[in-house]
Amino acid sequence: MSEGKNSKAVIRRQIREKLSRMTEPVRHAKSLAACSLVTASPEFNSARVIMLYLSMPLEVDTSNLALRAWQAGKAVVVPKVPWDQRRMLPTEITSLTSGLTTTGQGMREPMSGNPIPLDLIDLVIVPGLGFTENGYRIGRGMGFYDRFLAQSDFIGVSCGLGFEEQIMPDLPVLDHDVPLSMLATDQGVRRFASNVIEQK
Repeated sequence: MSEGKNSKAVIRRQIREKLSRMTEPVRHAKSLAACSLVTASPEFNSARVIMLYLSMPLEVDTSNLALRAWQAGKAVVVPKVPWDQRRMLPTEITSLTSGLTTTGQGMREPMSGNPIPLDLIDLVIVPGLGFTENGYRIGRGMGFYDRFLAQSDFIGVSCGLGFEEQIMPDLPVLDHDVPLSMLATDQGVRRFASNVIEQK
């Protein structure tokens, strides 16, 4: 178990170094490309409630996903994290510019808002530092998304979102790691699970 944790720490450092070398114009263009592939997907189009993450500097920028979702009349929720409980509360937002605060960990989250029941969330956009070709991911090491996606009340589709540079040939997989339903990068969409909507 500790060997998996150690190798994950090395992988996290390597991916962060790779992402930090990406220029801002390239990151912006790749973010738009990845988000466009998500918004063109049947999973996005059929979803009524979409959970996003509010991007950190090295991540795919999800702003465009939120704007497209609102334009299409969808509800947008993001994680609010009570750190003492080590869990994420899906909370509805209606703006990317107001009603948000930055936590001590540097993450943006809603100051307040309506908590949304898990079983109403149709699509969760999942961040990660690295992803595999078969749907596994490596996050920041706190396990928030693995715990969230493992809850029996969540019956929607989980979609990883990243840059193609974050695709790894292999990652250490632990017992509590939850595979994704699908993965979108700036280069394409990969589907892994039976609950995704197959392209005709």
